Amino acid sequence: MTQAERTEKAPDAAEAARRARFGALPERIRVEDTVEEQPATVPDPARDAYSADDWLVRNCL
Repeated sequence: MTQAERTEKAPDAAEAARRARFGALPERIRVEDTVEEQPATVPDPARDAYSADDWLVRNCL
């Protein structure tokens, strides 16, 4: 009996633990389950309006 035959016939506890943990691939995840969709909001024109005070605060302080 060679060394290879002995290891094939009598798996040790570490090998059994590895097979139990990593022996199967995880379940597939569908693309639909990985994407979250949110409805778009209407743009707020007041948000992009020019304000001299905002310009001073952002650039001069």
